[in-house]
Order: sequence, then C-alpha cells, then structure tokens
Amino acid sequence: MIKQSELDAQNAAFSASVDAGDYFLRVVPEGGFVRIVDLEGNQAADTLFYSAADPAERYCAMNTLRAQGNVYLTAGSTLKTNLDRDLLTIVADTCGRHDTLGGACSTESNTVRYDLEKRTMHACRDSWMLAIQEQPELGLGKDDITHNINFFMNVPITPAGELTFADGISAPGKYVELQAHMDTIVLISNCPQLNNPCNGYNPTPIEVLVWDK
Repeated sequence: MIKQSELDAQNAAFSASVDAGDYFLRVVPEGGFVRIVDLEGNQAADTLFYSAADPAERYCAMNTLRAQGNVYLTAGSTLKTNLDRDLLTIVADTCGRHDTLGGACSTESNTVRYDLEKRTMHACRDSWMLAIQEQPELGLGKDDITHNINFFMNVPITPAGELTFADGISAPGKYVELQAHMDTIVLISNCPQLNNPCNGYNPTPIEVLVWDK
C-alpha cells in the first residue's frame, strides 16, 4: 500500500548516506522513526532488527508473516519478534512491496548460485559481520545474524512455489519508514550484489534518516 510520510526530513535527528557495500548500525528509540530512502532506484537494503534491551529478541520472519497473512511487507505491516511482540510498524511506504523470503547474499551463496570465482566478492553478510565487530558495545555476535528484510527488493513467488530474483519495482527517491515499538537496533547492509537484478547490476547508495519520538 502506498502511503506518504508525515515527517519532514529537515527535522530528522540524524541522517546518513550509505554507499553500496557499506553498513548502517544505530539504535532507534521507542516511539522513534527510521526512514530508508532508495536514492537512485532499484537498490536492495538488507536489514536486521533487534531489541536493544536484549538482542536475543529480534525480528522473526515466521511470526511476522503469520500475523499479517502476507509474504510481502508494506505500509501497515507490523514486524514481530521471535517472542511474538511488536517490534516496528511500517508507517509510510512509497515503493509498495518489500521481500521477507530472499535472504541475504554471502560468499557461500554467491559461489553456489553463480560461480566459484564469485566467492571473493563482497556480500551483505560480510557487511553485517564488520558492523558488529566495529560496534561491540551493542552486544551483537555472529549467531545474531538471522532473518532479514530486503527493502525495495523484488522476489516474486512462481506458481510452483519457487523464489525468483526480478527487476526492482522501486525508483529514485522511493522510501520506507518504520516506527519502533521498543528501543530497536537497526542493522542495514546496503547490498553490493552484482550477479542478479536486485540492484539492477549497479549497486547505488541509500539514505537513512532517524527521528526521535
């Protein structure tokens, strides 16, 4: 569902541009908002969410999909934790659909899906691992890298029930905005993938804005 934000970007408490292959890691306070902007269009933002009070409680794809009865996220979708509590709600969305099933690229999956020589290519899991290593004060470890959301990514389900990677449905300036129901750690890998259409074979920057409650 397409829904515009009521927030003014000029009033954001924080904003940053995140290059393709780089990461974003920050706590969004309870009641606060985070907006992810697809600056140039057709760019995937692979995102993980955790309770800042206890990172063992984190976004859960199964509970989220069961609660909303839809495999895609958009305005009005509430993200559930592994304890089935409300974590964040998408309050604005100008793209209209976001993937919950495609997972994140890794050196291993690049090798299996594409070619042995692709193993050396940078991947989203590399960005996440770098992020948690560089900010250990947030209490995240390798085992905390689990379910993620691919904002702006188009992963259609075929009639046979298989997943396919297709051209994105986003465009320059499209965004998704979420409100946190608890202090929430937001960890984004701005996807560097070059081997499928999720980034239009040309990864580009995103912008992330945060508003306090």
